[in-house]
Amino acid sequence: MAVGKLYQAAKDEKTSFARSLRLLRSWLSPQQRVQFDTKGYFDVVGCDTGRRYRIRRGTSANVHEIDEYGRLRTGRCFVPLGGLPHGDVMLAQKIALETDEVRALNVANSFPGPVTWRLPRLSSERRSSRRSLSTELGQSHQ
Repeated sequence: MAVGKLYQAAKDEKTSFARSLRLLRSWLSPQQRVQFDTKGYFDVVGCDTGRRYRIRRGTSANVHEIDEYGRLRTGRCFVPLGGLPHGDVMLAQKIALETDEVRALNVANSFPGPVTWRLPRLSSERRSSRRSLSTELGQSHQ
């Protein structure tokens, strides 16, 4: 059984997916490598505008602009042709943003950043009436 697991592990290391991730990791800076290994993404700085981008694990809709507070903003979708494995796509995106940002953004499709939902705030009058109603309901069940 142990020999079978060893054989499978060696076989898995030779897949295009595994090779693409090894190549990607070899191109990442030490800081980017730590980010990628711990969080599944890494940040890059565009060569033309100095904007920061976060490249997440994946092959499409995985690049987001980051604001000065580290929040995700507009998403960018651009991929090389050929149905490449994740690591190769992410490496191409990294190189494109770091060496020819404007051209990469010109071919990218944009999509809105993450949406955060906020519940509307209740007025103090509505909050106190809700509390008194819940109190009455709680007392009536006793």
